[in-house]
Amino acid sequence: MITLDWKTGFEIELMAPPGLSRRDLAEATATRVGGTVECFFHPQSEPSAVEGRPVFENLTPGFRVRDGQGVWVASFVDDLTLQRDLDRERAPLAGWRRIVADDGRLLRLVERHCDPEAEGDETLEPLAALFGTAAQRHEAGMVRVVDERGRSVAIDAPLPGERERPCEIVTAPIERDHEAVLEGLLADARRLGFTVPAEGATHVHFDGGPLCSASAMAGLVEVWTRHGEALKRLVGVNPRCVRLGDWPAALVRLTGSEPFRAMDWTQAKAALGGVGLSKYCDLNLTNLLTGRPEKHTVEVRVLPAQLETASLMAAAGLFEGVLGWCRDREPGEATPETLVDLLIRSPIDEQARVHWLDRLRQEATPIGVMRNPYSQG
Repeated sequence: MITLDWKTGFEIELMAPPGLSRRDLAEATATRVGGTVECFFHPQSEPSAVEGRPVFENLTPGFRVRDGQGVWVASFVDDLTLQRDLDRERAPLAGWRRIVADDGRLLRLVERHCDPEAEGDETLEPLAALFGTAAQRHEAGMVRVVDERGRSVAIDAPLPGERERPCEIVTAPIERDHEAVLEGLLADARRLGFTVPAEGATHVHFDGGPLCSASAMAGLVEVWTRHGEALKRLVGVNPRCVRLGDWPAALVRLTGSEPFRAMDWTQAKAALGGVGLSKYCDLNLTNLLTGRPEKHTVEVRVLPAQLETASLMAAAGLFEGVLGWCRDREPGEATPETLVDLLIRSPIDEQARVHWLDRLRQEATPIGVMRNPYSQG
């Protein structure tokens, strides 16, 4: 059994079978843990075809499971990148709606003042009251809120066909017994017939506290610059996955400089904030800079979606070891030249180390060693 020592959170993208939804999985999990399900507004963004509005902000139905003591276990939410497995011609499911605006601040008002469990088209009534107007109802079930000058504030509309099926399981931070927690959630999904989506990925959030030093950041950038492509091949990154990519070149220049390596964390954090980091890359560092204590993490985004706990634990163990090397490196310590050397020198769970070294030895080139559900055959 692989053991993880790092506090981690997992985001596992799955797809409900036709006729079921992410709410069904949330309810199955709540039953297993003797807890409850609460509906909430889940914020997302998507590209807009409207000139001058690069994105539309969305709120879609999410479902949070708490155990019998009221402790958060996991949330079950939509992910707009999951598209290929859906029948877009299917009629919207009754009661499933989304709220759209071109300014995320307006949707924060919706989250604060509106009820995600409101019946039918009543959800935006409190928002209309805030603006001193009446909600406008249109054909096809749309509800529009405008301000006193007639400018659009937000629109509530039926959720497009089968958008109830995508399900990203977002776990609470896990400090111990990672395998048992993940197996419980994935077993619930397997029993209901959930599958791996065409574009699916798994994101693992590692507690960022141990990496808050210029030395650790410099080491992480060096390791990923040298071994990132090999690590992606090793874990079988999904080629259909979207919202991945490289860091800006300015990050490599910054962290490779002597002045950066001499900075304390406050200085280094400020410098990192000036290089144009984005969430949508292979390793997301932006959560270290936002000041949100509930999500102070380094996010690994290159893992494929998984329904098997052993594969997920092996991948998490691999990256825990790589991040551990960055955390523990001595000032000026050279980055290992080869991926094999990196695995040997990193503080990886021994079973995970043997797993990945064996896989590397079995392949003529270091590819495809975690079963990739997107490969043929």
